[in-house]
Amino acid sequence: MKGKDFVTGLEAGARDIDDLLNLSLKLKKHQKSDAKARPLNGMSVAVIFEKPSTRTRVSFEVGLFQLGAHSVVLSGRDMQLGRGETIEDTGRVLARYCDAIVIRTFEQAKLEALARAATVPVINALSDLYHPCQALADMLTIRERRGNLAGLKLAYFGDGNNVCHSLLLASATAGMNMTVACPADYQPAPAVLAIANKLAIDSGSQIVITDDARAAADKADALYTDVWVSMGQEDEKSARLTALAPYRIDEAILGAAKSDALVMHCLPAHRGQEISAAVLDGPNSVILDQAENRLHAQKALMVMLMKPRGER
Repeated sequence: MKGKDFVTGLEAGARDIDDLLNLSLKLKKHQKSDAKARPLNGMSVAVIFEKPSTRTRVSFEVGLFQLGAHSVVLSGRDMQLGRGETIEDTGRVLARYCDAIVIRTFEQAKLEALARAATVPVINALSDLYHPCQALADMLTIRERRGNLAGLKLAYFGDGNNVCHSLLLASATAGMNMTVACPADYQPAPAVLAIANKLAIDSGSQIVITDDARAAADKADALYTDVWVSMGQEDEKSARLTALAPYRIDEAILGAAKSDALVMHCLPAHRGQEISAAVLDGPNSVILDQAENRLHAQKALMVMLMKPRGER
């Protein structure tokens, strides 16, 4: 994957995901004992945030520090982007200074335009369409607990949003079955579903979309949800809460899954909305492992993507 972008998650095939998770586990194991190992020593990364962030910002900044690289963190208002400079010119210039660009933004098309213009790897730290770094951390969390991904069942509940999209692609690539329980008006994007179904055929896994939350949870190895009202959707809050209420992960849904099913949430969480407090904070929950694994998965991703300047 050296020199590649990571803007949709599709850039990583099944073998790439396996290699990335193996490297993530190695970096995690030696995080403290191997402090002198700095594979990205002397490199710099522009980290652009046009949306608020907690886990993404901290995990990328800390990860770059641990890898020996320097992060240049920028908000939209810190840059000439806010005054009309094109995303293409921004990418061309930043590529002259930095060894990679990480961006959290709104439109997927804007992110992809940046990647086409830049001559260094561009990493999607979240767009309205995809959240591939979160999916990598989720795969790592399941892999740690189950030892393998192929053949497992991941059940996702609620809005078929960017997190759901990236989980569909990653699950299908890795051979993990995924069921999405949601109302008809909140299904994943048809174009993303089409890609996921093709990947699932290739990997021997299965993608299921249903409006039956209880059936989705049946014998699931992991239950996953995300917030129902994301940034920019505040005007839809009332309608969303009403439509998605039957898809809350609560004790009844957990009871339909396997007894040791993992409870997952990418955070921030709203207890009592998309998930009950008892389930989110209960013994099956791995949400803090997920949050920590953003650090390790992203470190592995950057090591696999970034080239020293002499190799370009």
